[in-house]
Amino acid sequence: MTYPQPGDDSTRPQPPVLGVPGPYPPVSGAYPPVSAVPYQPGSYPQAVRPPLTSGTATASMVLGILGVLGGWCLFGLPCLLAVILGHVGLHETRNNAKSGRGMAVAGLVLGYVFVAPMILLTVMVFFGGLIGAATPSTTPTP
Repeated sequence: MTYPQPGDDSTRPQPPVLGVPGPYPPVSGAYPPVSAVPYQPGSYPQAVRPPLTSGTATASMVLGILGVLGGWCLFGLPCLLAVILGHVGLHETRNNAKSGRGMAVAGLVLGYVFVAPMILLTVMVFFGGLIGAATPSTTPTP
């Protein structure tokens, strides 16, 4: 038994000769033209920067949350500010000029839900204290 020697090409598959049919498809001798420029400038997609977030929408949501958590001790002021800033934030986020529309809506909802009880509590505290101070006491004095 003889083994192939280094440099012996008899065991390698030979490339097909042009014009001679073989087990491989015919090979053309020409390569496609290559451009001198490796890439076309501007052919890559450009990253689109998202619009800036509305600061008033963010403030509206934060004040709405503060109004829910502790607005009763501030007489509903954070809730009232959340409603005002929520409307301004909705106006700023119209036509997708800025993002944050959901935060503006959240601030509006939290503000409106809690501003009515806070106003009622404030009115009761102030007018109750005023009425109590203005009415004479009914206990007899010795």
